[in-house]
Amino acid sequence: MARGGVATRPARRPADRLADRLAGLLAALALVVLAASGAAAAGPVELERYVADFDYDAREDMKTSSRELLGLLERDEAVLVDIRFAEEQAAWGLGFGLRIPLNELPARLHELPKDKLIVTACPHNDRANIARLYLLTKGFEATYLSDGMLGLMQLLRGDDARRFVRERERRAAKTGN
Repeated sequence: MARGGVATRPARRPADRLADRLAGLLAALALVVLAASGAAAAGPVELERYVADFDYDAREDMKTSSRELLGLLERDEAVLVDIRFAEEQAAWGLGFGLRIPLNELPARLHELPKDKLIVTACPHNDRANIARLYLLTKGFEATYLSDGMLGLMQLLRGDDARRFVRERERRAAKTGN
């Protein structure tokens, strides 16, 4: 169809756009699920070798639960990275961890410590999986938050939130951080 003498593409239905987005997301997630493991990275992960060696242990190692994360943070063994878009981070977020949107991650790798586990997080875990895989290929030890930020928020309620904040404050006072 032409509009003002200029050829235009036929309008796409919302269902078609959604199907395309879902197909792309599923392809990316399939790659992540096949390629990912949170095993300590001695250097960058060679993706092809990793896919070939992927097993049930690797599948388990790629995940960190919210409860496990809190223990790792208390022992200062991990850093949580919120990889949601900047607009999502502005709308709601955590009072701890790093905020590095997924699309900024390549330019901000220098902000991540190499001596700690990096736990990537988004509301569920789709983008966190992508970020984790990328970090593995760059030589970081990384996992994704298996129950997502929504699961973490569910865990950090009431007395549990108070305990977590008080422990972080106590540790900060003790170490001067």
